[in-house]
Amino acid sequence: MELEKQIQADIMAAMKAHETVRLAALRGIKAAILLAKTSEGGSGEITDAEIVKIIQKLVKQRKESAEIYSGQNRPELAENELAEAAAMEVYLPKQLSESEVREILKGIIAETGASGPSDMGKVMGTATKRLAGQADGKMISTLVKALLSENK
Repeated sequence: MELEKQIQADIMAAMKAHETVRLAALRGIKAAILLAKTSEGGSGEITDAEIVKIIQKLVKQRKESAEIYSGQNRPELAENELAEAAAMEVYLPKQLSESEVREILKGIIAETGASGPSDMGKVMGTATKRLAGQADGKMISTLVKALLSENK
């Protein structure tokens, strides 16, 4: 709930400072939060952890859009998407580096007793829970595949 209040306060600050890109990003977050709160099955309340997941999703969407715009030779639109993504990332937990993720995954592989690529599901289940919000799922998957291939 604190994160939602922080976002609301930052919207006001961005309005006063005339920061249009940051304001658009924050309004996007607020809209997604309101949608989650009022969606069917929603309790009307939302936790900070759920807000972080929403922001991660929004950042991922912005980065994918920027990639598409770059591919279509529209750099001004790509820049705007990346600027919004950067404004949103401020509210996410610190991302782990690839080497930090690799070390954590080695520990998880040892814990689960995984010995090869056939055990990938077992490792991924534990890894995605433990690294939630701290690392990109694509990077986790790639590293798990590489580490399990080494263990053969």
